[in-house]
Amino acid sequence: MLSLRIRIFLSMIVLIIVASVLLASISIIQFKNEAKEYHQERLERKENAVREHINYVLSTTTYPLTTENLDLIFKDKIHELAHIHNIEINIYGLDGKLLKSSKESFSVDKVSPPIPKYILKLVRSSIEKRYVDIKTVNGVKNRSSFTQIKDDKFKPLGVLNLPYLEDDGFYDKELNSFLIRLGQVYSFMLIVAFALAYFLATYITKSLKTISDRLNETSLKQKNKKIVLEASSKEINLLISAYNRMVDELEISAVKLAQSEREEAWREMAKQVAHEIKNPLTPMRLTVQSFQRKFDPNDPEIKQKMNDYSETLIQQIDTMNSVASAFSNFASMPAQQNETLNVVEVVELALDIFNEEFITFESDATEIISKIDRTQLIRIITNLVKNAIQSIPEQQVDKNVFVNVKKELNNVLISVADNGTGIKPEDINRIFEFKFTTKNSGMGLGLGIIKNIIENYKGTITFETEYGKGTQFTVSLPIINS
Repeated sequence: MLSLRIRIFLSMIVLIIVASVLLASISIIQFKNEAKEYHQERLERKENAVREHINYVLSTTTYPLTTENLDLIFKDKIHELAHIHNIEINIYGLDGKLLKSSKESFSVDKVSPPIPKYILKLVRSSIEKRYVDIKTVNGVKNRSSFTQIKDDKFKPLGVLNLPYLEDDGFYDKELNSFLIRLGQVYSFMLIVAFALAYFLATYITKSLKTISDRLNETSLKQKNKKIVLEASSKEINLLISAYNRMVDELEISAVKLAQSEREEAWREMAKQVAHEIKNPLTPMRLTVQSFQRKFDPNDPEIKQKMNDYSETLIQQIDTMNSVASAFSNFASMPAQQNETLNVVEVVELALDIFNEEFITFESDATEIISKIDRTQLIRIITNLVKNAIQSIPEQQVDKNVFVNVKKELNNVLISVADNGTGIKPEDINRIFEFKFTTKNSGMGLGLGIIKNIIENYKGTITFETEYGKGTQFTVSLPIINS
């Protein structure tokens, strides 16, 4: 809640600062505009007064009204005009050359700067025959008006120039005084804002802290308490009511979620059990079919073959029994019952149940002795070989499934390669996911299950695939010597 108080403090301070900056900016702009209008109007008033006085002098002079006589006409009058109107006066000819000036020390000669040609052009082209030139020198703005002097028949005689230096001293003092008073007012307002923000933050956060603490304690996994509080703010009371409604809805949702999770767990277990039971049924069916096809009562090895077929069926039945036992006990899949066995022999025996003639087996050694669960090893081989067979299209002429067993350091490597359709690039990262399958049938649990079995033995399963050419799965299991 401390951070909320700080935010309230800062918000009010920022508002005050922004308001003061805006007001100060508007005031400065207003003062500058007023100063600009004042100087512009003052120059126009002086210009009008000087022009009326000049027209009076022209109407009373005895000299002919020509440009050449302007010097004589205003020889004695120009200083009087400048003194009366308190402004410098310069009179130029129509060609822009200075004829007469009210400056005491100024002498009219060839060195005197003429009026720039662009100003003369602007004066002649304007409707009022007038132009005001504005320049800033050393930070001081200078206005200089240029107006045509005409005779009684409105014939141009010369150009009247009135230089005017803007003095903003008065406005600067007024502006500085205003800004000081404004700063004092806003400093006082800032102190008041601090006090107001403190009490406001305390008032608001008192109820909000209770709500915040209760929200932090709210969890879907526990029974949540409602807030019993009557706040002085209507909005906070609405917030409390909304929280209490949420607690009621959360409790209902928690019950539904728990029920849904239980149902989902049962569904997943049922699917997994069904898949695990289906796995041994396939080799059992193949075994019976093989027995029917190859049975010969006159075969001298009939007794041995009967024993082999019986042993295979018993192994698969044991697997189904293990799955059923695991399901009834709400445990995982059949626990590891390690036994010392020849991996090469078990793999070859697992392959014997398949009738496909394109399955070939190869091993670098006749014996690779290890301590491992026979049932789970058979499940691994059966699943991989069955997937390899199903990956080859039925219409494909050249079919091949190659199974290889070899020893590498302290590991036994079992690889199952096929020349089927391979795995699509977009499916490669999902191949071991539960419920994911690339086949038209099946629940996609097989590879995920055998991956768990292999990892329980600290082993790995990898694959290499090329879409359209085939796939090779390689299982690496550590050899646990007896």
